[in-house]
Amino acid sequence: MTDNPRFLSRGELLAMAVLALLLVVILPLALDIFRLNLVAKYLTYAFVAIGLVLCWGNGGILSLGQGVFFGLGGYCMAMFLKLEASSVENTKIQSTPGIPDFMDWNQLTALPFFWQPFHSLVFTIVAILVVPALFAFIIGAAMFKRRVGGVYFAIITQAVAAILTILIIGQQGYTGGINGITDLRTLKGWDIRTDGAKFILYFVEVVLLFGCILAAQFIRRSKLGRILVAMREKEDRVRFSGYNVANFKIFAFCAAAVFAAVGGAMFTLEVGFMSPSFVGIVPSIEMVIYTAVGGRLSIFGAIYGTLLVNWAKTSFSETFPELWLFGLGALFIAVVLAFPNGLAGIWRDHVQARLGRLLSRLRAGSTKTGWAARPGAGSVADGAAAE
Repeated sequence: MTDNPRFLSRGELLAMAVLALLLVVILPLALDIFRLNLVAKYLTYAFVAIGLVLCWGNGGILSLGQGVFFGLGGYCMAMFLKLEASSVENTKIQSTPGIPDFMDWNQLTALPFFWQPFHSLVFTIVAILVVPALFAFIIGAAMFKRRVGGVYFAIITQAVAAILTILIIGQQGYTGGINGITDLRTLKGWDIRTDGAKFILYFVEVVLLFGCILAAQFIRRSKLGRILVAMREKEDRVRFSGYNVANFKIFAFCAAAVFAAVGGAMFTLEVGFMSPSFVGIVPSIEMVIYTAVGGRLSIFGAIYGTLLVNWAKTSFSETFPELWLFGLGALFIAVVLAFPNGLAGIWRDHVQARLGRLLSRLRAGSTKTGWAARPGAGSVADGAAAE
């Protein structure tokens, strides 16, 4: 159960204020558009980390296949953008104008039926939310109804990520293959490749991120969230209390899938393409690393962890191109071994605890000083001593 019934504790309010100051004021003023776009790319993974906090941190369900849902959201958005970029005017040099270029290269002569609805932006937005949730529901129902969990569930999600990657690469004529869906240009006629568009998309992403933070925090502070925590600690006791544990696990897994899909859609808009390299096992494990480094029990810790690990990854790869993978692995191992609760655990157990003791001493000292300084305090003490 949660120790603090408030929607946001004092520490969480401070963390949100610092995060808002960092993302809304400091970074846009301090970074050029190239670096700011890199931060926007990092933040797309923060959506996945929020979902993992809810699913893994609160529910105890470790999913090593969140890249699947990240990719589904990204591909849904990429399909809409690709169709807009593949108008008859833009593709008149192709053998079959009006279809994406990779379809023409693979000798398709008509747009596949499942691509047709993605001409609509409204349908695309709905699909970004519904398709990953439905896919997660199918996987979750198949696993949790049969009480498959723990390491077995984690391995199965890895297998699903591998299968989807192979499927995307193998169906090149429908998905773009290993290259993915590229050359995405406009959103309803608005050129998303310009610096001004990237600047606006960054702030749109920040707003969506805070919306997901509030939604996840609402779930965690509700009765549902408390049941998830109880289920993580004593699953059999929750089941014996009359709750359907499988349904709660399915909900947490589906919610994490939706958060990841929103991040994938924003990734496509920010970077301008989507490929199977963001769907498979390796990116899925990296997403778990972001959450573990930040702290799987803290939403804000997971977000800060995502930013820190990706910044370290970029810095290591630029400075030590041959050693950056070892540096990233060493960072993860060091944090997990020394601080199993991640950055959030360091803050809570060490920094916050020491600050609390320091403030208590300061209050105690000010109270004594205030009493001694009050008029008449000395005469009262003297009178008591004389008696």
